[in-house]
Amino acid sequence: MYKKTLRDVNLAGKRVVMRVDFNVPIKEGVIRDDTRIKGALPSINYVLEQGGSLVLMSHLGRPKGNGYEADYSLKPVAEYLAEMLDKPVTFAPDCLNADDLVTALKAGDIVMLENTRFYVEEQGKIKQAEGQNDEDFAAAKAEIRQKQRAMAEKFASYGDIYCNDAFGSAHRAHASTAIVDEFMETSVTGFLLEKEIEYLGNAVENPTRPFVAILGGAKVSDKLAVVKNLLDKVDTLIIGGGMAYTFLKAMGHAVGASLCENDQVEYAAQMMEKAKANGKSFLLPVDNVAADKFAADAKTEVVGNDIPEGWMALDIGPKTTALYCDAIKTAKTVVWNGPMGCFEMEKFAKGTFGVCQAVAECGAVTIIGGGDSVSAVNKSGLADKMTHISTGGGASLEFLEGKVLPGVAALDDK
Repeated sequence: MYKKTLRDVNLAGKRVVMRVDFNVPIKEGVIRDDTRIKGALPSINYVLEQGGSLVLMSHLGRPKGNGYEADYSLKPVAEYLAEMLDKPVTFAPDCLNADDLVTALKAGDIVMLENTRFYVEEQGKIKQAEGQNDEDFAAAKAEIRQKQRAMAEKFASYGDIYCNDAFGSAHRAHASTAIVDEFMETSVTGFLLEKEIEYLGNAVENPTRPFVAILGGAKVSDKLAVVKNLLDKVDTLIIGGGMAYTFLKAMGHAVGASLCENDQVEYAAQMMEKAKANGKSFLLPVDNVAADKFAADAKTEVVGNDIPEGWMALDIGPKTTALYCDAIKTAKTVVWNGPMGCFEMEKFAKGTFGVCQAVAECGAVTIIGGGDSVSAVNKSGLADKMTHISTGGGASLEFLEGKVLPGVAALDDK
């Protein structure tokens, strides 16, 4: 870990501006999954125990960026956090107008800011308006970026130390994640972000071998760079989910009505050739659970790698599940991102849960990333058997691609 952490700075009497990832599912004011809130507690508690005070900031959902939207307010999260900590959490209803609340902070106090994405300046992006010429658009982009920097400077004015503990947003160069650092003398990582970097970094750069990566999900295009990068590092790459059928089509198989990205077939063929040339084991389905429609009450049939016309493959078959599980059993490091099928429907869940069981029992260092994979692991009841469950979907993917994450790069080096 090459970045400074909270342990490397004196926090007594300091105000810490901490970017957390409290982008949690909320329905009718009730938080449905508090995993990300729990993940931030070690850093929050440490700052308070060391005699510091906290200004917490986060985004929630995808508001339009034109002001307050009740469905995306962080107020329910502030109230939930107060219950978890058994202490008051003051809520600032406007993230850019919280000076009085912040100034009043004493050691051990917490202020949580309202959703940073209520301001379009947070992300610093705008779309070109219909009919807008390029010159005017360039001027508008320059203006929004100037406002983004002003927003970041405002966040920096709230504290003495900046701490990023939001891995789920670390791949975004937003005001609250990467630009705020420019206006702070001290910028450090929190314990959750530190843990994510260490596990994913070691897995990719210094894995205990055999190293097995499992990639699933709907689209090859979502994981193009991940496949390419991991083929230089893994011993075995396992492909499942909807993305598998683009690879099977590249091998000349009929895929019926299965998900298939025709514009990626050539790329899929290139990746298989690369695996062969590099001596890597590249595993694809050998049988599939096909359905006559995408529905829980669909008629199903286990077929080989030629999917009947009009039918769609929605899960890997039993032979494939056994093949994948055998490969996982030999692993010493496993990275898994993406389910093997439509596990939300019982008829198409056996492949994903079979792989999940194998990962849980293999005795390797096991790292789970991506929202659907994490959901499957939680649903299986095997979450406590995994070494590390990542809180960042897009961030973990970009890390596996080998990209530098702006929210990490901006922090102080040790």
